[in-house]
Amino acid sequence: MLAALFDNPAAMIMLVGALVGIASTLVGTFLVLRGNSMLSDAIGHAIVFGIVIVWLVTHQQSGPLQLLGAALTGLLTVVLTELLVSTRRVKQDAAIGLVFPVLFSIGVLLLNLYARDVHIDTHTVLLGEIGFVWLDTVTLGEYRVPQALLSMGAMTLLNAAFVGCFFKELKLATFDEGLARALGLAPGLLFHGLLLLTSGTAVAAFDAVGAVLFVAFVIVPPATAYLLTDRLWLMFVYGILVSILSSISGYVLAVAWDVSIGGMMAVMTGAFLLVAFLAGPRYGVVAQWFRRRGQRRLNEIRTLAVHLYNHEGSPEQHEENVTRALREHLLWDDAKARRVVARSREQALIERNGEALHLTPGGRELAREILEPGRRQVGDGGHD
Repeated sequence: MLAALFDNPAAMIMLVGALVGIASTLVGTFLVLRGNSMLSDAIGHAIVFGIVIVWLVTHQQSGPLQLLGAALTGLLTVVLTELLVSTRRVKQDAAIGLVFPVLFSIGVLLLNLYARDVHIDTHTVLLGEIGFVWLDTVTLGEYRVPQALLSMGAMTLLNAAFVGCFFKELKLATFDEGLARALGLAPGLLFHGLLLLTSGTAVAAFDAVGAVLFVAFVIVPPATAYLLTDRLWLMFVYGILVSILSSISGYVLAVAWDVSIGGMMAVMTGAFLLVAFLAGPRYGVVAQWFRRRGQRRLNEIRTLAVHLYNHEGSPEQHEENVTRALREHLLWDDAKARRVVARSREQALIERNGEALHLTPGGRELAREILEPGRRQVGDGGHD
């Protein structure tokens, strides 16, 4: 069973893509909520510098030292960014835009100067090629297992363990950093630990999907989940589902259209984001349009009830509480007046007797609720 799974290139590609997405979502959710999501872009580019430095010192192209070196480069990116921000002369977005191009450029120059004949290049680091992950295998017991599957599986478990162990602390530090600091939770240390894992995930991912596409997995699934729910644990669930579905659908479409697999996976995360943006149950454009339309209709019904209530029992009632008077006093055209009257009658708020409009007890109570709450509050205050 396992041998058949490991020998199936399509299954390995989709599984590695899903693991990249899951590991990235676990750390990216907090970055999105903190408004620091673009740090993942900075880290994804700056790790080139760390990879080159480690190779120059150890001549190792992969392994724990490469992982550690690149992860520390990610922290260096954050530290340099914070130093620039602390001067109060540069805002965070500008600081990020200053730091990571410098580190990335230095890494590229060092590659061209000292590592021309070594299989480390910027194309591999930035774009990767997930379609070949099933060819780079290691022996694990009786099975030949893709190396990317092991590295991304390890990072997924490590990220999950970190989030699981410090979930409450990370949640508090994300939404109320001042309170977290007052309670002695060291939010700064938690944040740097999160960025260290983000850097490690970027290094583990760049052989599979590349640093640029890794950024898409860090930002887009959590952002999609953010449009769907206000609950943090559900954000993780939705983000992981988006990552898995993007990996599967991205592979299928890439094979069908003969395009980049990693690129199509990233495109599919954007497609899910678009769906959430348009059709999300609470923050989607369609849902908001329906809510605004419902509120507008409710306001029109309330306006009609107040108009009829104000003139009820007055000498001019027979002239004001008729459909034709709504065009003059409420500036409604005939079609709109008929629609509002019809909806009000459906809700049993008004009755119609020829041209005359009369409030029902329910409509009269609605008008009183709109006009009299301030009077009741003043009266209550007088009794105190």
